[in-house]
Amino acid sequence: MELVGSTLASTCAHPRSASATLLPAISAMTSSYKNRFPHYALPPCLGLPWRPDAYYKTASVTPTLAPYSRSSQGLTPSKMLPFVSNRTALFTRYTPDDWYRSSLANCKESETSRHSAERLRADTSWMIHDKDQQTKKTQAESTKNLGERVNDIEFWKSEIRHELDEMIGETNALTDMKKRLERALTETEGPLQVAQECLLHREKRMGIDLVHDDVEKELLMEVDVIRSCQERMQRHLDKSIAQLASNRAAQHELEKDLADKQTAHRIDDKCHHLRNTSDGISYYRGVERVDATISVPDSWAKFTDDNILRSQSERAASAKLRGDIENLLVVTANEMWNQFNRVNVAFTNRIAETADAKNKIQTHLAKTLQEIFQTEMSIETIRKAIRDKGPPLKVAHTRLDERTRRPNVELCRDSAQIRLVHEVHEIDDTIQSLQQRLRDAEDTLQMLVHAKSTLEHDLAVKANSLFIDQEKCMGMRKTFPNALRLVGYV
Repeated sequence: MELVGSTLASTCAHPRSASATLLPAISAMTSSYKNRFPHYALPPCLGLPWRPDAYYKTASVTPTLAPYSRSSQGLTPSKMLPFVSNRTALFTRYTPDDWYRSSLANCKESETSRHSAERLRADTSWMIHDKDQQTKKTQAESTKNLGERVNDIEFWKSEIRHELDEMIGETNALTDMKKRLERALTETEGPLQVAQECLLHREKRMGIDLVHDDVEKELLMEVDVIRSCQERMQRHLDKSIAQLASNRAAQHELEKDLADKQTAHRIDDKCHHLRNTSDGISYYRGVERVDATISVPDSWAKFTDDNILRSQSERAASAKLRGDIENLLVVTANEMWNQFNRVNVAFTNRIAETADAKNKIQTHLAKTLQEIFQTEMSIETIRKAIRDKGPPLKVAHTRLDERTRRPNVELCRDSAQIRLVHEVHEIDDTIQSLQQRLRDAEDTLQMLVHAKSTLEHDLAVKANSLFIDQEKCMGMRKTFPNALRLVGYV
């Protein structure tokens, strides 16, 4: 038994063996274990003053007083000595040798107890020092591991930040290229509409000028070229939209990973700077048995490395797509410009041909008009000549009619009569010849008038074709976008 008012005896605490069963996840546990002492009782040596218990084990039996004499044990009270003061006078209990041996034994026992206590104190001091050094070493290793972990997180944070900056720059560059492509695609609508309107206007040509000439062929080719360029631009625009979505997905993963690493860096840095004298440290019951980890260093590093590799892959694909779009814009601009120039050259040649034909028609029309005028004058001359033959014919007829009234034998067929008859026949032949010539001249005049009408119609057709090609079509084609607009810079 322990004496009242004495300090408690020390006992050695032994670590418990870890439980074989796993605890539930941290998320499933309540926080009631925080700021509580561990489930096992602290050893008294950690909370109370220390003292060895070897001595108290030897003195655990409460000493009792010995009877006055050995002979008094088991005797009835009536047989005991009448009074203690008379006991020493009758007999002695121990001899001097017993007394000396008892003193010597007590001294030896005391010396043995002291030696045992000294050894125990020395062993305890050594154990305390060794455990303290082991605890400090373990804590230093944990602090070192936390510092290395913080450095690893910092390294991957810098890698993610670098890749994130590169990805943001690439995404912005692809966005700008997409806007350029959209502007260039919008600019193609103008030339396409111009080409289609040119074809529509040229359908208003008249007569023989409705010909499938080089201009029409080049215009149809221009429409096909512009539509082909639009299709390729639209395909690349769809690719750029999909690539932007992939870039943003990779960027989101990097940002999420970076946010997680910033949180982990803050927590591990706080843990790394925790000391025994830090504020906020406490007991958390059973926390050492909770394994809340979901990855190992290899999988942890591989996760971030996979995110960076994915971002680099998407960034490379984005850069390649930007190059393809840049080349496409240059190629399509050159194709449309070349076809535009070919159409303009065809228009110029056709306008020159039409103008030359118009000039020739105008020349022929002028000559035809002059000939019509002369033919009309000739007709008037013939008619006048026919009219002029009337009086001579009347004179001859009158003469012959008067000579028919000669009496009897005077009706002689003389030379005068013969001459008058010949004169009448001659004048009739002349009139017939003049009338035939008049009919021929009138037919020629009709032919000239028809030719004039044809030339005038043809001239109107050519004038209409020139107006369509030169004024309407070429007037619209002056508004064709420049090279900067076709590549999307404006």
